[in-house]
Amino acid sequence: MAGIEYEAKALEVDPEKVRQLIDEAGGEQVSDRQLQRRYVYDTIPALVGKWVRLRDTGQTVTLCVKQILSDEVDGTHETEVVVSDFAEAHALLQLAGLAPRTYQENYRTSYRLGAVRLEVDEWPSIPPYLEVEADSEDEVWAAAARLGIARESLTSINTTEVYAQYGIDLHAIDSLRFE
Repeated sequence: MAGIEYEAKALEVDPEKVRQLIDEAGGEQVSDRQLQRRYVYDTIPALVGKWVRLRDTGQTVTLCVKQILSDEVDGTHETEVVVSDFAEAHALLQLAGLAPRTYQENYRTSYRLGAVRLEVDEWPSIPPYLEVEADSEDEVWAAAARLGIARESLTSINTTEVYAQYGIDLHAIDSLRFE
């Protein structure tokens, strides 16, 4: 599946408060807090802002190519397919010449507010954040408003840039895990 990701983040959130806001707005939790793991590979040739990601969400394993074109709400483009096995896909990518740049873990709790996907992400060494993802920019802003989150407080920077705000160079970390 290929397309534009319409997504914005609210940084430094309290996961319990977010859950309450979503409940009050009529949303629902669709998955419990789940460990996700991923390998990130550089493309060949390596291009700034473009990478390959193999991710195991605990429910689905996906392989995608992500490209950041801008820090706007519609600035990320993604082409993604479901694969059957995390370890086998990783081995296949290595056989194809893609060496992982990093291994990363995070916890994710997923919600829905109508058709809008809401994800509370918890990563090592930084505060949790909320991702608001929808099929259009207007839906992102409307969902945030329903949750009482001001548009001005949202950002569309990627996780690497979120880490940079805390003085951490995510590209310099070859294994990002919870202790």
